[in-house]
Amino acid sequence: MVLQLRGDVDPGEKRKFLPPTSRNNPKFEELQKVLMDWINAELLPEHIVVRSLEEDIFDGLILHHLFQKLSGLKLDVEEIALTAASQRRKLTAVLESVGQSLQVEEPQAKWSVESIFSKDLLATLHLLVALAKRFQPDLPLPTNVQVEVITMERTKSGLKSEKSVEQLTECGTDKDQPSKDVFDELFKLAPEKVNAVKEAIVKFVNQELDRLGLSVQNLDTQFADGVILLLLIGQLEGFFLHLKEFYLTPSSPAEMLHNVSLALELLKEEGLLSYPVNPEDIVNKDAKSTLRVLYSLFRKHKLKESTDGVPQRSPN
Repeated sequence: MVLQLRGDVDPGEKRKFLPPTSRNNPKFEELQKVLMDWINAELLPEHIVVRSLEEDIFDGLILHHLFQKLSGLKLDVEEIALTAASQRRKLTAVLESVGQSLQVEEPQAKWSVESIFSKDLLATLHLLVALAKRFQPDLPLPTNVQVEVITMERTKSGLKSEKSVEQLTECGTDKDQPSKDVFDELFKLAPEKVNAVKEAIVKFVNQELDRLGLSVQNLDTQFADGVILLLLIGQLEGFFLHLKEFYLTPSSPAEMLHNVSLALELLKEEGLLSYPVNPEDIVNKDAKSTLRVLYSLFRKHKLKESTDGVPQRSPN
């Protein structure tokens, strides 16, 4: 695999890179086009044209003019910055104003002065998406844009790489997203009860998977590739899944994401997901998201069975 690297990775530093498959992702390309067209339309009166989000945003000039146009604020920064030091200084001032407007501080932001200045495309896109959501919420950004990224880290033993999936846009608009659900409350207000919920769901899941000769010990990790989740849904909902429809032994985050996305689509079709879940969160082993999905099945089958006092399905 050939990666587009920008400079060396320093000892102890972690840096994200986009493989060619991610760069060529149609939704990823569409996101860049929508953002670029938006910026160029906003800055047309100033005769500023952006041709590449990766190459044209880093020095703060475009961001300066775009943020002033969107926010109506006048920033006290140099108009023309020619040296690297003055460009970094200008970018720092602009991003500080952006952070205040978005009410996001750099440690929580998915971008930084360093990442934008080093032409990190992912960080640049996160920043522009945040600006669009704040100042142009009706901009038709493609939904659910996800890309596989490779994180490189230089350790004492050499370069270490790790694959992950990064979410750039949401599954839907903010108004479609409930602000919180039972699991938000559970994790926030009663974390001591989380393990009890997990134990109940593990017991329920293993009762179903026992018929397939499978078992689960760890909810947080064993559902990340989507395989057991698909088999469980098939068992409970009576679906027959052809092996051509999913990856039985997924070998990459993209294949895992395919499996999980298919599982969530099946649950949506059955009306079981009352709260939107990003498939990326399952792949990245987010405990709350995994519990939400499994609880949707538990609620329908185990709780219904307990209420009626009889099983809802014939034993296989």
